[in-house]
Parts: sequence; structure tokens; C-alpha cells
Amino acid sequence: MQVSLVGALICTGLLALVVYMRWSMITALIASLAFGATAIGTITSLGGSSPLIFTVFNMLVIVAALARRGIWREIGAVFVRIGAAWIVCALMIYVCIGALLFPRLFAGQTSAFVASRTGKGVYEAALAPVSANISQAGYFILGGLTFLAACLLLQRSGTLADIRRGFFLWFSLHVFMGILDLLGKVIGAGDILAPIRTANYAMLTQVTEAGFWRIAGAFSEASSFGGASLAGLAFTYTYWRKTGSKFALGLGAALFVLLLLSTSSTAYVGLAIVSVPVVFSIVKSLASGRLRWGEALLIALLPPLLLSAMAASLFYPHFLDPVLQLVDNTVINKVTSASGQERSYWNYKSLQSFFDTGGLGVGLGSSRASSWPIAVLSQLGLFGTAMMAVLLAMLVRGMRGSRVGRIDPEIDAIASSVRACALSALVAGSLASGGADPGIVFLIPLAVVLVSRLLPVEDDSVAEAPVRTLRHSPDSSEHVIQSQVGTVPGRA
Repeated sequence: MQVSLVGALICTGLLALVVYMRWSMITALIASLAFGATAIGTITSLGGSSPLIFTVFNMLVIVAALARRGIWREIGAVFVRIGAAWIVCALMIYVCIGALLFPRLFAGQTSAFVASRTGKGVYEAALAPVSANISQAGYFILGGLTFLAACLLLQRSGTLADIRRGFFLWFSLHVFMGILDLLGKVIGAGDILAPIRTANYAMLTQVTEAGFWRIAGAFSEASSFGGASLAGLAFTYTYWRKTGSKFALGLGAALFVLLLLSTSSTAYVGLAIVSVPVVFSIVKSLASGRLRWGEALLIALLPPLLLSAMAASLFYPHFLDPVLQLVDNTVINKVTSASGQERSYWNYKSLQSFFDTGGLGVGLGSSRASSWPIAVLSQLGLFGTAMMAVLLAMLVRGMRGSRVGRIDPEIDAIASSVRACALSALVAGSLASGGADPGIVFLIPLAVVLVSRLLPVEDDSVAEAPVRTLRHSPDSSEHVIQSQVGTVPGRA
């Protein structure tokens, strides 16, 4: 393996930050997701695969979760109280077997789209074992173990607050690098973040759309940046609605502007989809006569924005022409474009491979699609899709129906925010993702939601309710609630 110096330096910087701030390793793991094109090195034995830096923190989080006395008792408590742990373990085993067996069992019986590392892009070939079977299965196993590690760590004091800090740090870095990327292109300096893009795949960073620079941030393309911006917007909006945090409001506003400037069709269509429940919520509040101040603020902002746009188009008739052309290219005519037709063909062939294999799938990493649900169906088959659907249903359910009654307001805010982040990331993935692995952006929020459902409120105080965590008592079968007060951004 050839180690990347830049990747190692960024890892060192994140480690130094969490050690100095006395945060847990899971904060660094979540923050490292901001560097979506920074690899820790290149593994030549796996066809030049370049694992991103978050894999380093994946392993450190797993080690941190296991480095504790009485770990087997804690693991037992997780499997007794959280049924999803069994499903994740079963899915990891199934994915490994499928990745090794299915490409060999159905070799030559169907076609697959393979990503080339020699400049050919994505090309169609007969199904056969590829290096991605091993690398993608490895990513999936790391994600599953991280889910179990998060469940373990959430039984310890302070972890929930550290997860919240990790998400805020992630999206703060995301905004910072998005602004740097845009400024570099506007002033003619080019791709100033190129030194941190060390991953071994194509970088579509210096591209324009309808006269607008496409923002890639620390990612390899605008689509990935737009998807992350959408997830961040969902997280900050939900946290602001739950807590009134001014920091979350400001960060969300910055994410919204960057999303609009990203020129990503994934981001635009995804924003329209995730806005539907927001609109329904506002309409419901209006109908019941209980409009919240945050909802009132959103409604109050709409008329000035519409009037400004109308005034600009009245006095400057061609002022909005570039914007209209951008919308036309990225949304309205996207499906009929060469790129849209190519991705539609990927999805068609992926669905065909599902039927060609009798519903078993081609194995994780064997092929590329352009939609997460289709990738899950074609690569994991009916059995894997069923298990993934159960996990998704648990996440969608969220904090509803908790067995312990009323949930602490701060716990509810964190769990609801990371849940919104994960679901929005899946919306973006359903529009453009080529793989079946939902990643730790799905699995860590799932762990937060499932553990948070077990954390009750001890009294009726909600003004400054502490974040509590669940720990199995070694002296009885009862569970002990431990307080772990964390500073809420914008509420300190």
C-alpha cells in the first residue's frame, strides 16, 4: 500500500483536534466525511483502490469501542436490547458471501458496468469477479462494525454529545471548503483544493454548467458535493427547529446557498423531495392554528424573495436567463441529455441483471447503477434488499413509539437531526448513487435513533435537559441512566 502524505496529514490534524478538545474518536470519524476525495493511500493489490481517510477513523472507533473492561457484557446488552444488531450482522455475512460467490456463480450469464481505473470510465462487460467485490465488501464490513461500535459507545457518557459535535464539525468543514473551491474558480486560481484530492478516480472539478462554475468542495464532483449539502441542510434545519440554535440556523443558511450554487441536478431534485414534508408540516401548523416561529420565519421570507426576482426580471429582462438555462440543463432536460440516458441505461441493465440471476443479485461491487435502491436490488438480491428495507423502516420510524415514554428534548433533537441527515442522504443516493452500501451516514444515525429510543426522562424538567445514555448495570438486569450534559451550539 502506498500511503498518501496529504491524507496522513489531514488524519493527524483531525486526531490532534479531538485530542486537544477531549472529544471522542467518533467525532473525528464523522468530521472526516467532509473530505470526500482524500484517500489515505492506494492499495495496488486491489486494482488501485484508494480508501478514503474515514476508513482510518472507522478502525480507531471500533478499537475504542472494544478497549474497555467488561466489553462482553456490553456487547450482550446491545444484542439483547437492539434487534437491528442481529440484522446488521446477518447482512454483513450475506454481503461477504454474495460478493465472493455470485460473480463466479453467474459469470458470463449477465452483463455488468465496471468502473475503469485506466481512463475508460464506466464500461459494460460480462459479469465476472472484480477487485471492487473485495473493496466494497470491506467498506460494508467496516460500516457494519462501526454501527455496532456506535451502539456500544452510546452506552457510555458523552458519546451522544460527541456525535452531535461531529456532525456540526463535518458540515462546518464542508461549507468552508465549498466556499474555498468557489472562490478559487471565480478569481481564476483554478482548483485550489486539488492537493487534497488524492483518491484514485476521475476528478470532475473544473466544469461549468450554463456559465456557472460547478462547486465540488472537497469531493470529486458537484453531484457528491450537492448530496452532502442536502444532508447537511436537513440536519441543521431539523436541529434548528427542535432547539432554536442560532449556529444551526446560520450553518443551514450557508449550506442552502451553496446547494443552490452547486449546479447539481441531484441537489436540486433532492431539495424538492425533502421539502415536501416541510411544506406539509407548515400547512398542518397553519390548519391547527399553532404556527411555530421558525415556520413563520420561512413563510415571511418567501414574499421578499419572489418580489426581488420579479423586480429584477422587470428592470433587467435577461437577468434571470442564466438561471433559467441552468435549471433547464440540470433538471428539465437532464433525462434527455447524454449523461441522463447513460445513467438510465445503467439502471435498466442493473434491473435486468437482477432477473438474470433469479433474484439473488450479482454481488456487492460487481456492477454500477445510478440509483441506490436499484443498486441494492441488483447487487444484494431479494434477501439482502429485505434486510436493508427492515433497517430503513427502523430509521424512518425514528423516535415514534418509544417504549420508555417521553424522550429528553435534547436527545430527541440529536436523534431527529441525524435521522433527517441520513434520510436526505438516501434521497440523494436514490437519484445518483452507484453502489448498494448506504455507508456510515446511514448506519451511525440508525444506531443513534435505536439507542435513543431507550433513553427516558427522569423528571419533567425540559428547559436544560441533560443528554443521558444507557449503561447495563453489572449488579442487576436493570439499566442505569447516566447524565452527560453537552454544550448545545447556539445555546451556550
